[in-house]
Amino acid sequence: MNSLEDLVRAANEWLSLDSVPDFPGALNGLQLENSGTVAKVAAAVDACLPVVEMACASGADLLVVHHGLFWQGAQRIEGALYRKLKLAMEHDLAIYSAHLPLDVHPELGNNARLAAALGFGGQGRPFAPWKGHDLGLRISCDLERDAFLDRVAEAVGTTPMLAPGGPARVRELGIVTGGAGSQIHEIAGSGIDTFLTGEGPHWSYTAAEELGVNLVFAGHYATETFGVKALAERWAAEFPGLEVTFLDHPTGL
Repeated sequence: MNSLEDLVRAANEWLSLDSVPDFPGALNGLQLENSGTVAKVAAAVDACLPVVEMACASGADLLVVHHGLFWQGAQRIEGALYRKLKLAMEHDLAIYSAHLPLDVHPELGNNARLAAALGFGGQGRPFAPWKGHDLGLRISCDLERDAFLDRVAEAVGTTPMLAPGGPARVRELGIVTGGAGSQIHEIAGSGIDTFLTGEGPHWSYTAAEELGVNLVFAGHYATETFGVKALAERWAAEFPGLEVTFLDHPTGL
């Protein structure tokens, strides 16, 4: 058995949790403690009720997620939130969440792991600044757009959606996982010809056409499975005997 406190301390240090800004509802770090020991870690994208149910059924002691329990901020503990907390505590399940720190991490992050899955491991340069930190990776390459889309489909396991506003050959690729489509104007201004993200608002499609940028939506969920898996695997490598599993609960978005 491993100490929950040790796992949390290690993850906080790896992800530089205190130095990466985030949205208030993210509440990065340990969100719910357990009795103090961990033998099995379950990784998932969202701390929703079905995922908490799956984690408890799997026998996990710790659930690590990208989107935590408190996105709506202060709220009454009733309904689904009450059921999640009650179920987790009944099963001695701790919950740890990491949002932007797990997007931008150069080794464990969603951006970095997606870039590696696309065949661009180690080639990315930080870009897309927000509050003093870069949210994405920029990669110089030379690849037919259709071939790039095939790589994306293989990496995320879903068929990406393309707004074909840019050139037929990808030379300057930008990656920001999750829901970054609304950043299309800033991205286009940086010289990117192809922007890969998870999803965006309706208007981002036509904006990409007008701005001359290929905008690729590969799924908010699908582009953010990488980081939680990587963190769980890092824990397993550092803490002998720790079992890890991934709980797949896709939203289709």
